[in-house]
Amino acid sequence: MPSQYPAPSAAKHGKFHKLALLAAGAGLGVAISLSFNVLADKETVSTPLPIEELRAFSTVFGVIKQNYVEPVEDRKLISEAIKGMVSGLDPHSSYLDEEAFKDLQENTQGEFGGLGLEVNLEDGLVRVVSPIEDTPAYRAGIKAGDYIVKIDETQVQGLSLSEAVSKMRGKPGSSVKLMLLRKGESKPIVLTLKRAVIKVQSVKSKLAEPGYGYIRITQFQERTTENLASALEALYKENKAPLKGLVLDLRNDPGGLLNGAVGVSAAFLPRDALVVYTEGRTADAKIRLHASRENYQRGGRDDYFKNVPAEVKTVPLVVLVNSGSASASEIVAGALQDHKRALVVGTQTFGKGSVQTILPIDAKSALKLTTARYYTPNGRSIQAKGITPDIEVEEGTVNGKESSGLQLREADLQHHLNNPVGGEKPAERPAATKPELKQPPARAASGMDEAAEQNPRELASKSDYQLQQALSVLKVQQLLLQQKTPAAPAKPAKAAAK
Repeated sequence: MPSQYPAPSAAKHGKFHKLALLAAGAGLGVAISLSFNVLADKETVSTPLPIEELRAFSTVFGVIKQNYVEPVEDRKLISEAIKGMVSGLDPHSSYLDEEAFKDLQENTQGEFGGLGLEVNLEDGLVRVVSPIEDTPAYRAGIKAGDYIVKIDETQVQGLSLSEAVSKMRGKPGSSVKLMLLRKGESKPIVLTLKRAVIKVQSVKSKLAEPGYGYIRITQFQERTTENLASALEALYKENKAPLKGLVLDLRNDPGGLLNGAVGVSAAFLPRDALVVYTEGRTADAKIRLHASRENYQRGGRDDYFKNVPAEVKTVPLVVLVNSGSASASEIVAGALQDHKRALVVGTQTFGKGSVQTILPIDAKSALKLTTARYYTPNGRSIQAKGITPDIEVEEGTVNGKESSGLQLREADLQHHLNNPVGGEKPAERPAATKPELKQPPARAASGMDEAAEQNPRELASKSDYQLQQALSVLKVQQLLLQQKTPAAPAKPAKAAAK
């Protein structure tokens, strides 16, 4: 598949090409957005070099070269030093060699070989951010929050993230054995999975029940906005009448392309409404993105939403989120919440409110560097806080067990950026504006059977407790709308004929 990303050339300065791209992590299928900036195009700020620190680096370099148990190439030492320098900044900055950069492009295009995992590096171990739906990892039951400690016969401790990812990737059909640690399990979990060509279907949809649509976005890719438009058209045609309500499911969506988040928001917001803005140290890091075609679609074709019914802009809308909703997902949820266009239902989101930009170093390497923080239309920073739901609904449980793994968030990661607007604890809302739906006893709460437990994100499943609560919210909204609609005046009765 040819790359659709702008080449790192000074000849391209269009607004679409300058969109900074967001990332939830790195690994098997991580959705990382790309914004290419040419370092030579930027004005170089002259700063004195730290001579003493460079002298110490030179001394360490020489000691290793002379005394290490085995000979080490200069290139390897320098490369590892760069990796350490960048990875120590925050959890999302990293040095990309040629192979890592190629993997990143494949991931955002929605097709790659591997197991189907979104992963991060935490305390020297590979932590699962989210399994990608309909992939070997998802079908095997790997959960968000699981730690991968061993890949085949190789211990993960000490490997870089790119090295661990490389060992999990391979020829489709070949097998790989993973050893996992999971909260609540006393023994490691060992799974053997067959690698496959991972084709991620970004948008899935169906009628949850007559009159109520359900759309699930698994991650934000190049064609997410276009696919969303097609899904909305199909839902209205299938229902054969205007929808009474719509659920937008962003649970366990780790993020992805920024223009995809703008496009999804634009589907439901008035034209030119502010979706997100970013603040950073450089001029390129300060942008404001509105719900306009130039910010989510390139090329001269018709607008993706040209044939989508106008009622989409006003249909009652609920956005489902959880701790696995990150980055681009949080942009969408925050924008729709700030504009009072949707009610956000679920649990606190991940809290990744930073922007990563791809900065080429040479023809074979680049930096994925955190360059800005993003803010919701009302000026809220999501960094290390996340989006607080309007209505808090915990996930259902089965036999007293949680249906997901460890609920780690951005604030739990080492070296995470602080929130510049306030403390890092989720902001509490007054009780009057944040009703909490209490969960009944475990088995009655979810009603999950064994099949649903193995596939907890079955599309529009009746055993999905959070989804059923979202539909209940929409039905209450529909009743309120009907009460507000004035009744048609009664026609005067005709006089009886004499």
